[in-house]
Amino acid sequence: MNKLFLKLSLSVVALIFTGSIFAQHSSEVDKDILNWYNGKGAGMEVDKAYKKLKKRESTTVVVAIIDSGIDIEHEDLKGKIWVNEDEIPNNGKDDDNNGYIDDVHGWNFLGNSKGENANSMRLERTRIYAKLTAKSAEGELSDDEQKLLDKVTKELDEERSQYEGYLAQMDMLVPMIKSVPTMVAEKLGIENPTAEDVDKYLKKHPEEAQMMGLAKAVLSGDLTEESLNKQKETIQNMLDTHHNPDFDGRAIVGDDPDDFNDTDYGNNDVEGPDALHGTHVGGIVGAIRGNGLGGDGVANDVKLMSLRAVPDGDEFDKDIALAIRYAVDNGASVINMSFGKAYSPHAKEVYDAFAYADSKGVLLVHAAGNDSKDIDSEPNFPTSKYDFQDKKLDHFLTIGASTRFPKEKLAATFSNYAQEGVDVFAPGYEIWNSVPQSEYMKLQGTSMACPMVAGVAAMLKSYFPSLTMKEIKDIILSSSESYKGTQQIKPGTNELVDFGTLSATGGVVNVMNAVKACMELEKSKAN
Repeated sequence: MNKLFLKLSLSVVALIFTGSIFAQHSSEVDKDILNWYNGKGAGMEVDKAYKKLKKRESTTVVVAIIDSGIDIEHEDLKGKIWVNEDEIPNNGKDDDNNGYIDDVHGWNFLGNSKGENANSMRLERTRIYAKLTAKSAEGELSDDEQKLLDKVTKELDEERSQYEGYLAQMDMLVPMIKSVPTMVAEKLGIENPTAEDVDKYLKKHPEEAQMMGLAKAVLSGDLTEESLNKQKETIQNMLDTHHNPDFDGRAIVGDDPDDFNDTDYGNNDVEGPDALHGTHVGGIVGAIRGNGLGGDGVANDVKLMSLRAVPDGDEFDKDIALAIRYAVDNGASVINMSFGKAYSPHAKEVYDAFAYADSKGVLLVHAAGNDSKDIDSEPNFPTSKYDFQDKKLDHFLTIGASTRFPKEKLAATFSNYAQEGVDVFAPGYEIWNSVPQSEYMKLQGTSMACPMVAGVAAMLKSYFPSLTMKEIKDIILSSSESYKGTQQIKPGTNELVDFGTLSATGGVVNVMNAVKACMELEKSKAN
């Protein structure tokens, strides 16, 4: 087989297929993937739990989705979108006096009063670099600021170099794609090889799995010239925006992102220009169950509050803090946070918002991140335990992503992990659910695992309203299906480790177990 193709495969396959940068997506789904997360095996046994609850009535629970926006007209989300009953739609007034005009379904913190919306943003490290570089030109940097500038400069240079290298390799791969069948045929010694033939070959030569990854993807149709060109376009956009110090995507919003008292901004367009991520997340929480459309949501009796605060790039601390407070003040019981970044300049203000939610008994559920790293040593913000915290908040969960393969591959290769900083794992691999325009797609990431748990919390609160959210959170953890003692591949490596070392519980969320535990606690409280 072409040695250059193999060489390129080694460096590019991880980029495209581990999910560390891109969530895998597809417009088709097979029976093994559809709703696997609701089922048995490595799933959460959601369907089984509903059978246990069939004689019970439920109450509606509001879940705030802080994300890129939600397609509130999606066919699989009909009746699932939160409505602010105290607001008269489109009259240009703040009827409920909550500080937000016409906020019927939530709020968009990435827009302005003219209805214009921002989307692409710089990474936080790029914003720090730009700010400190300007300050350095005036000779005003402290020693700590200089160290931080040196650090982010090094990181930006390394990332830009890496992505530029990927682009160069992809340029070489594009013309090779058409010749892959011939190259594989020569290597395997058969005519018209298929992806299944590659699988058979890899059973005898497992050491070549990474090198043959792209070849298999081409033969299966997962990787085409068109899809590769789209990935190239995505990377180039990252270089032009995420890693470009001179780019300011925030300008259209018109506020000062460092001034938390400057709150008169945004609009009521809760979908925005690119709601793919948020719509998928919202669907996992509450898509209509049993209608044969897409994947079933975890929570049946739920309303989704859309808070658009996560752009293409890193979110702003100010938007997150204000979105948290909005969600709490407007009746959310659970807040889903499928986002994260490496730096948080206003960590104290974000924490204060978290503490406010905690004081009101609102559960915060956060994605662990997709960098295959230990976040006990390399934090992913926001976090459950800042340096200035004395103890963890009572209503905060951090979620890792699990797969449908319990034998050695239970932890998704991209998922972050931590003995203390990650509480539990939940399905986050090959998740089929809603995307804009009433379409459906397979995505993966801890962004998908996070709403699994937000949905579970909402479901349990719906059927067991007498239990506090703290009690429900504790039950989610204590009733998780334990995989302690099982050998699993550590994310980002080929090393086998005890799954119990990858999170505080060493388990995967199990709804059937949680329902039984809720019933027992409910009974004991009644006596």
